[in-house]
Amino acid sequence: MDCDLLVIGGGVNGAAIARDAQGRGLKTLLVERDDLASGTSSASSKLIHGGLRYLESYDFKLVRHALRERELLLRAAPHIIWPLRFYLPHSSAQRPRWMIRLGLFVYDNSAKRALLPGSRSLRFAQEFGTANPLKPNFKHGFVYSDCWVQDARLVVLMAQDLVARGGQVLTRTEVTRARRAADQSHWNCTLRAQDGELIYAKARALVNAAGPWADQVDETVVAKIKPGKLRHVRGSHIVVPKLTGIDQAFLLQNSDGRAVFVLPYEQDFTLIGTTDVNHEGDPKSARCTPEEAVYLCTAVNRYFAAQVTPEQIVWQFAGVRPLLFDADKAAAKVSRDYSFSLEGSLDQAPLLCVYGGKLTACRVLAQDALAHFEGLLPMTKPWTAHAVLPGGDIGLDFDGALASLHADFSGVPLQILHRWLRNYGSFAQGIAANPGAHLGDGVYEGEVKHLLEAEFARTCNDILWRRSK
Repeated sequence: MDCDLLVIGGGVNGAAIARDAQGRGLKTLLVERDDLASGTSSASSKLIHGGLRYLESYDFKLVRHALRERELLLRAAPHIIWPLRFYLPHSSAQRPRWMIRLGLFVYDNSAKRALLPGSRSLRFAQEFGTANPLKPNFKHGFVYSDCWVQDARLVVLMAQDLVARGGQVLTRTEVTRARRAADQSHWNCTLRAQDGELIYAKARALVNAAGPWADQVDETVVAKIKPGKLRHVRGSHIVVPKLTGIDQAFLLQNSDGRAVFVLPYEQDFTLIGTTDVNHEGDPKSARCTPEEAVYLCTAVNRYFAAQVTPEQIVWQFAGVRPLLFDADKAAAKVSRDYSFSLEGSLDQAPLLCVYGGKLTACRVLAQDALAHFEGLLPMTKPWTAHAVLPGGDIGLDFDGALASLHADFSGVPLQILHRWLRNYGSFAQGIAANPGAHLGDGVYEGEVKHLLEAEFARTCNDILWRRSK
């Protein structure tokens, strides 16, 4: 198996890099030892956002780039990404209102904004009336815009696009060894499939995009002399039954200065997160601890009339952020920006290692990653800024697309069509045309067939959690 570029890691960074590379004329192979997005990329807060709180650390470049990417991704995948308005309650214990308003003005205007409304000040009694979910002492606040994303589906769409353009994806396959050939012209790689089968691949260049395992790949797979040094920070979330009166998204300033999101989730639930805790051990062992659950409940209970307790938690999840090592900073203060390490030259097969990054920055990270190979590999120009992801050709008018789909397939319940259109965009047309047997609880045979044949799904978790919800 020969390729120009072999990418290790099927998270959002690896999938974005592989997709971009294939579209620029490089024969690309993406290898993931588990399922796509089975690590950090499916354990996020499900947001495409500029990172309002990063303004506090004066990380204006990160915020500006993220805000620009926010609208580009919204246009690329309007079925899995959509606008969300966030309410930000203010109390006298926080910074003055004028200072927060100034920060929101900077947030609104740090990058071109054509699709999302700007921020404004408000009084909650006027905004919500008798349906106000906040405690009476929170009278003033703000509202601003960001976006929701189905995080794991974003990764799957990147991989789908890679295959549609002629690339290859191997899931449940681990790269166990990679060494440069004797003449330094390429990498000889050994891959092991889940069933034990060994696969041998030759690649002109190698990318290590293994996320929180990138340092392990540096050390054990490619035997890098100076492996990357990462700081693992755990972000935990809890899911509870929908809190009374909370149909909107909220950003809460906790007493320790951290931000906690309270988000409407899958119609019937509320998603609360996240924490920033140093994580030791294998990133796969990441779990929301009882202490983190109490922390998140306490943050919510400070603001809302409806109180939440750990006993109400119906589900919880945690992911490990692979941040650049900085021993002198608290976990919440470590930069979320990304960096690269390139080894190789015109006479030596290159290796690019990717460290850090955010879900929102995946497209521009990929573009920046491939810039390191200019002059080393024959590539065409960057192309992803205005390219639509698979299914995203339904356009920005989701309600109109849903009405059209319902008109064509009125025999399928509207709720099911809504979920299919939200998950699969224009592919919902094909699923609705051939739904097959109803397997229970709104799941149809045609949807499962689509996931198995077109979206790399293999197990129940692949289908129920990371793809269909």
